Amino acid sequence: MALWITDECINCDVCEPECPNQAISMGPEIYIIDPDRCTECVGHFDAPQCVQVCPVDCIPIRPDRLESREVLMARYRWLMRLEPPTAEAIAAAAGASVPQPD
Repeated sequence: MALWITDECINCDVCEPECPNQAISMGPEIYIIDPDRCTECVGHFDAPQCVQVCPVDCIPIRPDRLESREVLMARYRWLMRLEPPTAEAIAAAAGASVPQPD
């Protein structure tokens, strides 16, 4: 799963510095979250830090980017340069399935 910031954002600037993956940046009008960098803080914290600090509760789970904890952890490990993502993690992030050998 990746998070996203809705148009209810008031540009208060508290979420951006809390993101350990640098996934949050200022967009054309409001802050945005790069779904390819968002791990929902998996690997760093028990809960998404941006959600914890948001005063208007405008950071829900992005419905078109539902990902398992394993995918989020694989992304964390890739972002931290601990290991490359697995084929399963890449496929899951793309919404596809990995062909299994017979």
